[in-house]
Amino acid sequence: MGKEVVLAPGERLDDLLTHQLHIIQSREVFSFSMDAVLLARFAAVPPRGRILDLCSGNGVIPLLLTTRTKALIDAVEIQPRLAGMARRSIAANGLEDRITVIEGDLREFHKRQGHGIYDVVTVNPPYMPAGTGDQNENEHVAMARHERNGTLDEIVAACARLVRAGGRVAMVHRPSRLVEILETMRKWKLEPKRMRFVHPNAEAEANMVLIEATRDGKPELRMLPPLIVYNAQHQYNEEIMQIYYGNRAEPAASQKEKTSP
Repeated sequence: MGKEVVLAPGERLDDLLTHQLHIIQSREVFSFSMDAVLLARFAAVPPRGRILDLCSGNGVIPLLLTTRTKALIDAVEIQPRLAGMARRSIAANGLEDRITVIEGDLREFHKRQGHGIYDVVTVNPPYMPAGTGDQNENEHVAMARHERNGTLDEIVAACARLVRAGGRVAMVHRPSRLVEILETMRKWKLEPKRMRFVHPNAEAEANMVLIEATRDGKPELRMLPPLIVYNAQHQYNEEIMQIYYGNRAEPAASQKEKTSP
């Protein structure tokens, strides 16, 4: 651990179950779920260089990426409360020299940073268009679930502006919007290269899709084997265990956990 953790009322310090990392969370705002963890494992990252995480929330993806690369990571989050939680989590883990949190609008970020400066961009965007779904959620949760601060087109455009030619953009989203995602990526010169569907169990439809695209790449899409979360005994399959725990065989891994936000 890095600096002493100061928690605000309603906050808790959760164990990320890998590399002694911890993260500040609260029931009052949107907590990360499995999709963020899977994206942090799925994204191809360079050993060094520069990575950008958009829609970063409380910073879980940058924290997890530090276990896979020595690259410098910028994280953009528009909600002040979540950006503040992310900064304190980064300080608590002693990673201020590796991760920088920027509170701001991803649609304008290229004006500050410039075009094409990142080797990899990761993004776990809101899944639902604005005005759909449950309208009774609190403001923090609604902003995380719904495209209130950027449509899919605007988010993909931001990725395309910020990643270098030949660099990669990795996204997790819902399969129901896959055609729209692929069309939008190609519109902004992001060529889909790798895709993997995530299924709650072997009999269920996919409820997540992981996609990686290359800026100005040539058409060639690899469909990876499906990732099955739970086995017939409703315990995590071996690959999920490895993603979450590495070589730690934790009994808690068999506990039911939501697989979509």
